[in-house]
Amino acid sequence: MSIPTTTVKPSGAASAPESFTRENPARVDETVGTVTFTTPEQVDDAVRSAGVAQRAWAQVPVAERAEALRRAADAVVPHLETIGELMARETGKVRGDSIGEATFGVAVMRHYADRAAEILAPEVSDDERGRLVIDHRPFGVIGAITPWNAPIILTILKVAPAVVAGNAIVIKPSPFAPFAVQRFCEIVAEHLPAGLVQVVQGDVETATALVGNTGVNRIAFTGGDGAGRAIASLAGRTLTPSVLELGGNDAAILLDDVDLTDEAADRLVMAAFATSGQVCMAVKRLYVHRSRFDEVVAKMEAAAERALHLGDPLADGVTVGPVVNAASRARLEGLRASVVDAGGEVREIGTVVEGTDLERGHYVRPALALGLDDSHVVVAAEQFGPLLPVLAFDEVDEVVARANAGDLGLGGSVWSADEDRAFEVASRLEAGFVFVNTHNRTGMSLRAPFGGVKRSGWGREYGDEGLREYTQACVTHAPGAFREGGAGSGAAAYPGT
Repeated sequence: MSIPTTTVKPSGAASAPESFTRENPARVDETVGTVTFTTPEQVDDAVRSAGVAQRAWAQVPVAERAEALRRAADAVVPHLETIGELMARETGKVRGDSIGEATFGVAVMRHYADRAAEILAPEVSDDERGRLVIDHRPFGVIGAITPWNAPIILTILKVAPAVVAGNAIVIKPSPFAPFAVQRFCEIVAEHLPAGLVQVVQGDVETATALVGNTGVNRIAFTGGDGAGRAIASLAGRTLTPSVLELGGNDAAILLDDVDLTDEAADRLVMAAFATSGQVCMAVKRLYVHRSRFDEVVAKMEAAAERALHLGDPLADGVTVGPVVNAASRARLEGLRASVVDAGGEVREIGTVVEGTDLERGHYVRPALALGLDDSHVVVAAEQFGPLLPVLAFDEVDEVVARANAGDLGLGGSVWSADEDRAFEVASRLEAGFVFVNTHNRTGMSLRAPFGGVKRSGWGREYGDEGLREYTQACVTHAPGAFREGGAGSGAAAYPGT
């Protein structure tokens, strides 16, 4: 199925006036391609045709919808390497990680295909209290807006549950990562009814047209809290419900009994610096018990020598690529300077792969920020880059209070040789997802719902809850009081359960 609302031109093609040319962040003199922005009128056409497709799709039995999703997943598999390489070129994410992300997108599709029959089955009870049926019905047309840092997985976490639940979906990816998402979704769309899965391209104007469209019945957004506020405000004007996964300033807490083996240290380093730290659930603050502080810093440095190799994402041996664009690089360089200005230390870690021209791309060396207090912006706000503040603490109550400071509550982690102790401390953290003895991707599970508390958003992705986000409970009820032999009009005005 072609997606008429989007035009993607090969590298070297002339740009249309309303277009965006994406550079390769590892080699800024290289163009990945040019994407033509979808006009508001085209967005309206896409939503309208999605609505037509959805009304028919909702009548298809769940088992058949699930089987169609499986076929679509199978169709993507031969293209995983091509899609992954395209993602690496447009985002700066390492090639192996990019292919892994595309592969995980297939796993998500298969997971929700497998879970749909059970989760979407009507809930029926029929006893002396009456007959009650709870149906889990689709919303209709989903408008999805996805970011550039994990473009495919954060798209498919919306597409797969939405579609198998009986919805249609119109996706607007980031202009910094438009190509891999479009290719993945085109393949998926070919195996589903025409119009059911569509991609529109653009920036603020396109997003506004999609969120504000009265034909959209639910909004799904992943991104920063600033954009999230704008989207929630716009959706509120049309009373369109939403699911928002916003930013995080995740704290990792290493208790005094932590068993930081080399393998665990490698895992911790990658939890902070994978994708150059540009991950919502990355470790953003590292709190270490004072008695272990110097030891942990030394182990982090040693782990970085093993695990962090900065270079071109398509080159062998590279584990960390550039940041997404020039603005991000400039912002991070400013943060590094602010650490020094505050009397702290920026300690660069890891290695640069031989032959890498750091000036040719938007490269930022991974670094630890030492000697700061919690009021410094690098600690208090999400830095979203390869700069990790490491801070000492003395008491558990103290570190819990520090970790809970601020208005974000996406994730966190507790590291301890005593798992029960770790779970007890974790229960005190104000976060939607707390990892134990790991953090970031290595702690994720398809069965575990993920999302934030406080200003980190609402709603959940992953898990059965991630599927239920795309359904609404609709009830049919015959009270027992009014069935044959019931109490009839003598029933209490406020019946019990």
